Amino acid sequence: MKTRSLQPPALKTDLTVLCVSLILLAAVCNPPVFSQTREPTVSPCKVGVRAPAFGFWTWAANSQVKVFILAAHFKTEEIPVLLAPLESWNAVAEASSSGVKFTYAGSVSEPQYCENCLTIMRGKVYEKKTRHATKLQAYSVHADQIISYAEVVIDPIITNPEALKNAMVHELGHNFGLLDCFSCKDRSTVMNQFKVINFSNGMEAPTACDISQVKAAYEELKTHVRPSPMVAKVMVDEGEEPVDDDTPTVIPLP
Repeated sequence: MKTRSLQPPALKTDLTVLCVSLILLAAVCNPPVFSQTREPTVSPCKVGVRAPAFGFWTWAANSQVKVFILAAHFKTEEIPVLLAPLESWNAVAEASSSGVKFTYAGSVSEPQYCENCLTIMRGKVYEKKTRHATKLQAYSVHADQIISYAEVVIDPIITNPEALKNAMVHELGHNFGLLDCFSCKDRSTVMNQFKVINFSNGMEAPTACDISQVKAAYEELKTHVRPSPMVAKVMVDEGEEPVDDDTPTVIPLP
């Protein structure tokens, strides 16, 4: 005859309660997927808010750009200030996918019109109404947005070393196709407008949004090269009217 053990009724009830408790605990720790809600994702680099638009003058991908400074236009102590932004942009050449590197080639007595040459110089640029005190002048052999040689012109009104550095970082942004972004939040991009002339805006290097936009610009270049930007427009934000950019200038052949 087979025999079996019987559980006392009280023990059986306790086990049932324990099992139910464990099931409830599992449900709390691992809620069903359908009960979870997610907030909509907002791009941290929305154009016109934290990032500039692109489509301006651009050095060809992987260019080695020789940089010259007009010796008579700058003080000796200003040279390192002008060169620091070159290194800031060189440092993100891989992250931005541009591959463009700037190399200081020395001081000269006149602008250099050689292939992949950039000359930094002084010149009358400042306009009180727009507060523009710098500009990029470029030439393209193929009449498109790819720069053959260029000049960065800085108004003599900029004498503050930090403001000079900020201005140079900004103009180099134009060298990578970035447009001004006057509606962008402060310090979100080096393409912000300068609110006060000859005062630092605190921008000494490209931001994450600048790098992201340069990367997008160079991705576009792989499939589409725009015409020479004779008259560029900047979209300040969705739904707003565009405003004129301050640097759509073409310099002729020497």
